[in-house]
Amino acid sequence: MSAPKWGVVATIKAPVEDILEFCAHHLEIGAHRLFIYLDDDNRDAFRILSAHPKIRPVLTDDPYWKRLGMKRRVKHQSRQFENARHAYGRAGDVQWLTHIDVDEFLWSLDRPLADQLADLPPECLCARIRPVEALAGGGDTTHFKGYSIRQPKRRKETARIYPTFGEHLNGGFLSHVAGKMIYRTGVGGLKVQIHNVFVGDEMNPGQRELDGTQLLHMHAKSWEDFIAAFHYRLQKGSYRSELKPNMPREEGGLSLHELFSMIHEEDGEEGLRAFYDEVCTANPDLLDRLRAHGHLHSHALFLRDRRSRHFPASL
Repeated sequence: MSAPKWGVVATIKAPVEDILEFCAHHLEIGAHRLFIYLDDDNRDAFRILSAHPKIRPVLTDDPYWKRLGMKRRVKHQSRQFENARHAYGRAGDVQWLTHIDVDEFLWSLDRPLADQLADLPPECLCARIRPVEALAGGGDTTHFKGYSIRQPKRRKETARIYPTFGEHLNGGFLSHVAGKMIYRTGVGGLKVQIHNVFVGDEMNPGQRELDGTQLLHMHAKSWEDFIAAFHYRLQKGSYRSELKPNMPREEGGLSLHELFSMIHEEDGEEGLRAFYDEVCTANPDLLDRLRAHGHLHSHALFLRDRRSRHFPASL
């Protein structure tokens, strides 16, 4: 029996170079099909991607939304849901599909992803890929922080690893710790959310942990990237006000929105920079603490080299 084919769907608003690196990486590790929904009028990216036989780019312009019989959704999360649904209906030549973002990179630790998927039992309709979050300043090697799956252990370790801000952080992450799902295609009634899938009212039927693959999340790979995205994320993205704190409020818990708002109001960008330096930078002390708890993961991605192999005319 041959290994199953798998694909990626992503809704992307990013520079052409970032889009090509995302695509090249996943082609390099074995993706059979990439469904790329361009969330702006990025015709340069569309032209380059259209020439690749394994990529199906879509300009999500007004005619696209009209073909779907709806207006363009205001929230980008809602646009992601609709695009993921659209891709699922077109994914007949892959057996598995995953919905991830342009700053997320699948990374197989020891065996190809297709081989890991082949080992999953038939009743497993989806598998969870856990994230690790990038630290800035690693040079050719990018260092990533991980976390413990069990919540009580995670809280204790996070407080030790991040002594100033750890009590307000979930595993030390600025982004999600839930990871993303990879799910079987051809399942009637399957609906994709950001971190889960549903078949009817059942969430994540037959879910397994895909321990042999990590989701490398380049959420804040440099101070410049972090501060450039800060206000958008505070209002509409991963630091928005409706997201809950890591621990109960009666125990002193603050949401990221509350924590960042407080830091920004009291100390401005200087305070945010101090936070970033402690939590998001590959300084020797943080690397040592992560290593001591088994949560340091280091990978050389060579994204530019991969891009040059798959899109040589773009350089």
